[in-house]
Amino acid sequence: MSLRLLASLAIAAPASAQGLHGYIGYEASPPPDRSEYAAGMGFYSAVWPLIDEPLDGFQIGLAGAWILPDNSDNRDVPLAPEGTLARRWAERGPTWDSVFQTVEGGLGYWRGNRFRYGPPKFSMNATPQCYDYEVGSPGWSFFYDTEALPDDRLGIAQLSNRILIPPDALPFEGNPRGKFMGYTYMALPFTDPVPADADTGREPTGDQAWTCFVATQNFKGPIAYYIPETWSKIARLFDEPFLHGRGLDARAGVMGGGAMEINTVPRLEATATDGTRYARIPRLSFPVDADGRAVLVQDVSYYSKAALYDDFLAWRRGGEPCSGSFRAEGTFVAKLSTRSTRYDQSGKPIEGVNEVFDTRVFDDNTWGLVWNESEVAEPGQFPEYFRVEEERCVAVAAKDVPRSTGLRRETFALATPGAPFTSPDQPTAGSAWSEPGPASPARKVKLGDGSLVTYRWYRFVDQPSLQQYRRPPYSWSDAKCDALQAFIEELHRQWPTDRDYMAPPTSGELVRFDPALFVSPPKGMEVGYVPIVARQERAR
Repeated sequence: MSLRLLASLAIAAPASAQGLHGYIGYEASPPPDRSEYAAGMGFYSAVWPLIDEPLDGFQIGLAGAWILPDNSDNRDVPLAPEGTLARRWAERGPTWDSVFQTVEGGLGYWRGNRFRYGPPKFSMNATPQCYDYEVGSPGWSFFYDTEALPDDRLGIAQLSNRILIPPDALPFEGNPRGKFMGYTYMALPFTDPVPADADTGREPTGDQAWTCFVATQNFKGPIAYYIPETWSKIARLFDEPFLHGRGLDARAGVMGGGAMEINTVPRLEATATDGTRYARIPRLSFPVDADGRAVLVQDVSYYSKAALYDDFLAWRRGGEPCSGSFRAEGTFVAKLSTRSTRYDQSGKPIEGVNEVFDTRVFDDNTWGLVWNESEVAEPGQFPEYFRVEEERCVAVAAKDVPRSTGLRRETFALATPGAPFTSPDQPTAGSAWSEPGPASPARKVKLGDGSLVTYRWYRFVDQPSLQQYRRPPYSWSDAKCDALQAFIEELHRQWPTDRDYMAPPTSGELVRFDPALFVSPPKGMEVGYVPIVARQERAR
């Protein structure tokens, strides 16, 4: 190595987390009556390994979307109470409706992942209280802490008795390259609306339990739902009567377009001998076909209550069981259109990316990316190198980066297994995990992401997330719990995991979940019991 190269490497900046930020998005045409088609939203999204190796400090969400409660009738009253995190974001005022409550779970890589394995994962996620905390699984937040959420912040009820929902998200089998996963959040009435109670201070709660349905090659159906009180309790906690009936438990859901959200990407920077600065980010790959297309999203659909809610409610009230398949007459399939993209690096706009590839809606109403002939990047690749100027960064080909920078020799830090996700292991007086407690001893299974999951079987209404509602000010009655338990038992009998609930994708193959996620109920617990993950750690 020459002295000149050694000198240039000596002033190379260490890796930073500001290598790339931006959104690669699409628009979806709204239904003719938004208020009617507001009981569910879903689509099929491509799954593929965006990076060659698991990287430290890397976060990009694959194509996804956001659901918010429709508070368009409110023009000036803040929905974010004083004292919440979102209320600090003045630019979101005057109503803060965009950061009040959201459902935004989907596919991606997240900085908080403890067990990275190459491909992305799938995670539910919601922000019920103005981003004060997030709910990502039946026991934990969205990767922010390895300790289980406090009992009164648990927000997801495990519904399926055939699949585990680990806190580090659900991994896939093998190395999927552009196969599709479908998921839909559908508002379903597992319980009746509850009026306000002035004596106990209980807030009113609607009947909308936003339920996550998934569609993969080896598992189809609902996996869990957000408990309606998860959304309504903010009004009581902050003594804000204006918030009564304004959460996702009661309001119509609003979903527009969607996007890949590029959040945190590491960057290396170095200065060439002529004083020019260059930067490099990890290689980001996309699943292109022979025509240079990467199809990323298809079948974006909005649902009215006629799709499932009405039949579901009739069944719960004593009618005939419904199949769970979404009715076509309650489905609106959106027309997709492109959205302009912008990228930045350390706050500086990036130029030259759109000359390499651009967003496109294809003839079959699918959305994705198409590559142009370019020396900067091969088809299916995001530009990797950039010339850093005073006011901008410019995408350049690898051959145009001087060897004196040493950037082409550098590597990015790989992710290592993190601390275990834990819940209260020992019986604790009053803990939602131990009273009434599990119905089985602990079981363990090793997942394809290299982690070891410990889980226990709970009677559905005895699972930890529901125990807060058996206490004041909610005090669910025995009759209410018994009715819910009986209905879940019937649902387990009637809804298998190999039936189409979402309509099949227009094109492409479905991805497969890691088979290690699948479980079979123990003898005597075939219906009405669910597996609750209690711990996830590195497998030895």
